[in-house]
Amino acid sequence: MKKSEEQFDVFDEKKNWLGVAPRSEVHAKGLWHQTFQCWIITLEENVPKLLLQLRHPDKDLFPDLLDISCAGHLAAGETVKEGTRELEEELGLSVSFEDLIPCGVFAEEDLISDMLIDREFCHVFLYRCDQALRSYELQPDEVTGLFAVTVSEFKQLVSGEQAEITANGFKRGSNGEYEDVEWPISLKEVVPHPTAYFELLFQKMGEQGWE
Repeated sequence: MKKSEEQFDVFDEKKNWLGVAPRSEVHAKGLWHQTFQCWIITLEENVPKLLLQLRHPDKDLFPDLLDISCAGHLAAGETVKEGTRELEEELGLSVSFEDLIPCGVFAEEDLISDMLIDREFCHVFLYRCDQALRSYELQPDEVTGLFAVTVSEFKQLVSGEQAEITANGFKRGSNGEYEDVEWPISLKEVVPHPTAYFELLFQKMGEQGWE
């Protein structure tokens, strides 16, 4: 194990704490651990839009796919409240935990391969931010781009009502510079999550009037 390897608190399926383990062991053995996940909503001319980050091609899980606006593992001993650091690290946003809208905790399992099993207790939040897309400061080794999709179209994509929608945003080009992109995306370009996960998310959006 490398000295710099991340250490996570690990749990049983009932969320009883078992101890601490390095990231590689957690994913190899499919040990339950915790993540902080925040979906950013922006209102453009009163149209609610979700921000999706484009994951870096070197990520061990779901490289080059669109995912939650901001997400990351909670380190050993780290509280959910301290998870807001992910917003600053990945997107350059300094956010108070009290300004987040909690959606709940979702237990998610991804059996990616025999050697890679991801079992997470996901602490899911919403946050409204209406700043311009290009004003976000992306963490170069984590996030390759940032895109906006309308909530209504994204719901239709997830439910299968639409096979393709348009994502507008920017990503890092081959020359290392960011470039504006209009991207027709299908579910193949999006990190998979269970139907129940999206139901949890969309229910809370509906309560806020973001539909």
